[in-house]
Amino acid sequence: MSREDRRPATRLVLVHGSRLSASQWAPQQSRVAADPTLGWLEVVVPDLPGHGPRSAEPFTLDRAVGAVAAAVEAGVPAERVVLAGHSLGGYVAATYAATYPGRLDGLVILGAAARPRGAGAAAYRGVALLTERAGPDRMTRVNDRVLGRLYPADLVEPVVAGGYWFGPTRTAWREVMARCGPHQLREVSCPVLVAGGVYDQLMLDARRYARAAPHGRMVRIPGAGHLAGFDRPDEVTALLVDFVRGVADGTLEPP
Repeated sequence: MSREDRRPATRLVLVHGSRLSASQWAPQQSRVAADPTLGWLEVVVPDLPGHGPRSAEPFTLDRAVGAVAAAVEAGVPAERVVLAGHSLGGYVAATYAATYPGRLDGLVILGAAARPRGAGAAAYRGVALLTERAGPDRMTRVNDRVLGRLYPADLVEPVVAGGYWFGPTRTAWREVMARCGPHQLREVSCPVLVAGGVYDQLMLDARRYARAAPHGRMVRIPGAGHLAGFDRPDEVTALLVDFVRGVADGTLEPP
């Protein structure tokens, strides 16, 4: 039996960002599924309220934490659980970890390490308002055009197949701005990885987030912006798998 086969069964819960759905993680899911050495790793991709199949459910941060809790606890209990979230999903993941600080074996916050305060927050509120005024049809055309120019079709088509979900944007970010920040990581005892692209505007306070966690560290992804999972899909998958592998092996356990 190889060392890979002896690893404890581990669940990786991936939480999507704003305006997309669980299909955001299609590039990472396909890469994990193609690796025969990762049979010990289960990937779970929940939809947040207001997104995907849960589009009729109003978004609140507490409901989002409930969706994550259901994914963490789904099915046969895993021996290890690692939670990772991108952008809005990163703030949701941090809120879950703050709410249940002892339930996780690892936490990854991807592109969600800017304190939601001040001028940056005001700018994001403006963008959310413009999105609402533009309407879903126009925003869908804009998103399709932008993603189609930036990324190859085989990468983005499985992602956009899950649709765009603009309705919860302003409400979701209003709650993030009111409740989220580095303080949420102070009681999180598991290893915490704060990661994001070197050009990601939501990594402005990454060092502060990493220092807030008792066992936090920071990684910047070369050549990537906010959509690091699309900009560098192989590197982001490897980053997640290496972190999860360290958790499963116990090499990332807090001293």
